[in-house]
Amino acid sequence: MIRVGFGYDVHQLVEGRELWLGGIRFEHPLGLLGHSDADVLIHAICDALLGAANMRDIGYHFPDTKEEFRGIDSKILLRKTVELIATKGYQVGNIDATICAERPKMKARIPEMQQCLADIMGIDVDDVSIKATTTEKLGFTGREEGISAYATVLIVRP
Repeated sequence: MIRVGFGYDVHQLVEGRELWLGGIRFEHPLGLLGHSDADVLIHAICDALLGAANMRDIGYHFPDTKEEFRGIDSKILLRKTVELIATKGYQVGNIDATICAERPKMKARIPEMQQCLADIMGIDVDDVSIKATTTEKLGFTGREEGISAYATVLIVRP
């Protein structure tokens, strides 16, 4: 059996926070605001995986009202999400994700993000597609007020 899921996340860019995308730290004057490390790419992937397995969303499993998740590394949330879908017999097939940001430019770091995410999910790096785009200076992304990410996933029950 195969199932498909879709995820979306957005976080505001602010001063005084580190910028984490796809489990990788970027040198940037602004970081993403959130209860965890606010890694929008990982959060979108988690939502897509949970949705594909019909297991609600990231906020349901890892609520921002719980102190145990304050400042948590989103790589831990992704690992726990993969474990959650495994309780229903699913494993990750592949990921196709897009990050929307004006800056920083991330093309050169995409292979690093792919490897990091593949290692966490226990899948081949070729099964993790990450693309980066801008919004051509339009909207909150174009004004560099925030970063968003979209993810589509395939999960399989062997």
